[in-house]
Amino acid sequence: MSAASGKDVRETRIVTRRLHEVADSYRYAVARADGAYDQLAAVLRAGDPADVQAQVKASGLRGRGGANFPTAVKWESLPAEVFPRYLVIIGDEGEPSTFKDRELIEKDPHQLLEGVAIEAYACDIHKAFIYLRGEFALGYDRLVQALADAKAEGWLGTNILGSGVDLDVVVHRGAGAYSGGEESALIESLEGKRGMPRIKPPLPIHAGLYAKPTVVNNVETASTLPHIVRMGGEEYAKLGVNRSTGTRVAAISGHVQRPGIYEIEFGMTFREILYGIAGGIREDRALKFFLPGGASFQWLTPSDEHLDQVYDIDDISAKLGTTLGSGAIMVYDETTDPLLVAWRLAKFYAHESCGKCTPWREGTGWIEKVLYRMSHGQGRPEDLDLLLSISATVSPDVMRAPFTQTTICPLGPSPVSAVASIAKYFRAEVDAACGVGVAGAATAGVDA
Repeated sequence: MSAASGKDVRETRIVTRRLHEVADSYRYAVARADGAYDQLAAVLRAGDPADVQAQVKASGLRGRGGANFPTAVKWESLPAEVFPRYLVIIGDEGEPSTFKDRELIEKDPHQLLEGVAIEAYACDIHKAFIYLRGEFALGYDRLVQALADAKAEGWLGTNILGSGVDLDVVVHRGAGAYSGGEESALIESLEGKRGMPRIKPPLPIHAGLYAKPTVVNNVETASTLPHIVRMGGEEYAKLGVNRSTGTRVAAISGHVQRPGIYEIEFGMTFREILYGIAGGIREDRALKFFLPGGASFQWLTPSDEHLDQVYDIDDISAKLGTTLGSGAIMVYDETTDPLLVAWRLAKFYAHESCGKCTPWREGTGWIEKVLYRMSHGQGRPEDLDLLLSISATVSPDVMRAPFTQTTICPLGPSPVSAVASIAKYFRAEVDAACGVGVAGAATAGVDA
């Protein structure tokens, strides 16, 4: 705990409260006894969808799937008087070490369904789809049962609570493609096609599912809505810092004492998160590096600048050129070879390319091949220059974030983050792997 700030560091449990405090919270009777669907009943009684939108806008809620787009702004962008319109919830969590939405689905599906119903009501939507990762077998079973129970009790379906409001919710299982996490690729999959991203514009909010206006949010975003209704938007906005209001559920994995999912109030530092909430590095080893936003974004180091960085969506991007991403924090201790981590991530992204665009399909494959050579004792003096050159075909500004992209969707440049990170922070190990000294190291695009 020597690296911690010394203050009492705790979670702020809002979305995750039932997961910790209510046994069997996935069951209807248990969740209902704890207040599930109370906020849906309240908004239906009030009969004012515009007020729900106003509360969400006042809350400052931003999408919890990684794009961080203001939720209320997305809702306001729906074309007026264009019907049918659809709501799609992304529950396809396929990135390495990202598992917070899976927990919310498995352990509190009624919270999710209540949020879906509130969102649909606010946006005048009567058909919603929850797109679930195909491998989430337990989550699928529990969500389907929760949906059946909610319909049987009158919370979903036709004429909900006698309000005249109808909502049909469909649970759709994906086929396990990582690209299904991108909203337009997910919509393609929902329509029965291969999950490949669409060229934008048009955006889904204008022409999404079946070419109709479609609101796309992720599981945590929808699960937060009942609490914003309960607390009021202004009260919720008091949590957090700057434009990063409220809490964020993070999946902390790797070499920490207490891996798991934790609900973090925006404004904490990474030192408090890693050494306080997660208990520090296992076996009292030293921290070597950590990924603050999951596998797709640039890494950080044990420097004071990085550990004392505030957990803030905008601040971390402006100051350190990385993001909070998918809600995953991956931690690695001093025994870790960063080249091996970079290679394993590149291997994942090369495998998961949908194949539609050349930069991701070919570029990522070559990044993986060069990283394999470098991390398995076969590195060559020119390999870093080659790696940076290949990466530039995927993301022209290799050493800057957020990345520009030549790919169709924003998932394509993901392995470039690892390339930039090893070039920035682990140059000595890269040079050793490539058989060159520091003085004679490749320098393309890298600050000395």
